[in-house]
Amino acid sequence: MTDLFSKFDPLIELRTNLLSAGQTDPFGMVMEKVLSPTVAICNGRETILLGTYNYMGMTFDPDVIASGKKALEEFGAGTTGSRVLNGTYVGHRAVEEALCDFYGMKHAMVFSTGYQANLGIISTVAGKGDYIVLDIDSHASIWDGCKLGDAEVVPFKHNDIEAMEKRLKRIPEGAGKLVILEGVYSMLGDIAPLKEMIRVAKENGAMVLVDEAHSMGFIGPNGRGVAEDQGCLDDVDFVIGTFSKSVGTVGGFCVSNHPKFEILRLVCRPYVFTASLPPSVVATACTSIRKLMHAGDKRAHLWENSKTLHKGLKDAGFQLGTDEPQSAIISVIMPDLERGAAMWEALLNEGLYVNLARPPATPANMTLLRCSLCAEHTAEQVRTIIGMFKRAGAAAGILG
Repeated sequence: MTDLFSKFDPLIELRTNLLSAGQTDPFGMVMEKVLSPTVAICNGRETILLGTYNYMGMTFDPDVIASGKKALEEFGAGTTGSRVLNGTYVGHRAVEEALCDFYGMKHAMVFSTGYQANLGIISTVAGKGDYIVLDIDSHASIWDGCKLGDAEVVPFKHNDIEAMEKRLKRIPEGAGKLVILEGVYSMLGDIAPLKEMIRVAKENGAMVLVDEAHSMGFIGPNGRGVAEDQGCLDDVDFVIGTFSKSVGTVGGFCVSNHPKFEILRLVCRPYVFTASLPPSVVATACTSIRKLMHAGDKRAHLWENSKTLHKGLKDAGFQLGTDEPQSAIISVIMPDLERGAAMWEALLNEGLYVNLARPPATPANMTLLRCSLCAEHTAEQVRTIIGMFKRAGAAAGILG
């Protein structure tokens, strides 16, 4: 009989070899207590958090926590139903209104996760006979949405405007076309040339979906993301985002100005057939989103943190994913997985938690130490982090 798990044997062997020498499991870290948006107890010691995507530090905001407690007391722990049955509470409508206000758009749909937002919108909008043109480095949820919808998928080289245009021009005339881009790509922390890409997409009759998961709340004058920052938000048909990054809780969403958008509530399977978010979660998201509308000072501080850390690591001799800081993500490129894991553990021993990212999630088979900064990191913490990287880099044989 065929062992259905045999396809995982190479990964099992890789993990076994990594852990056999006493290496802490970099993919099984347990936080024993979270003290703040930037500090937790890990392995019994106080650890600076530099791998949480908590970009704006909203997880411990007093107003956010208070709104969640109030909703929990008034509406209970869960909805036990889909949004199209008994799962829409007043809080779900409130958070959708907050999203419309935040983005200046007419329509918003909230999903139970950001993954489901991509899965649902992409698979519903682009189906059999339609074409999806997307960046080869797109997130797994985007690829899975393409597969679920059964559209023809046409990938192009990362951030390559010319390659995207060539693929659009090859699509049969009259076919439905959807271009999918990301504002910030989460592995290297680089941004897309959205303005030019969206122009090309529109010239070729395509609709455009932009995933702003890693830029919402932080990039752009109002925190609306890279499309706002590049002055092309009005040309985007669908913006996908998540509550699990800058908003500080969990959930996903899509905002749009399309006049027929509301019909998606009845035809989008990952929306129709999933239980809605608990009242306490949508309440925290709503409060957080409305506070992010007035978070200019926090955005400015986060940019300073990003510039300081990028320069410090680059000056120390580390190879980074971008030449200049482009987002709150700074990726440090490792020679291979084994030395990347050793460096990850050396940092943890210093009291610093980062993400170890490996193929196939990473582009070009790279192993990365991915750092995601927070607006609540102090300037002193960032300087401390740079020192930790230098010492760990020497200990793991990455520097020198």
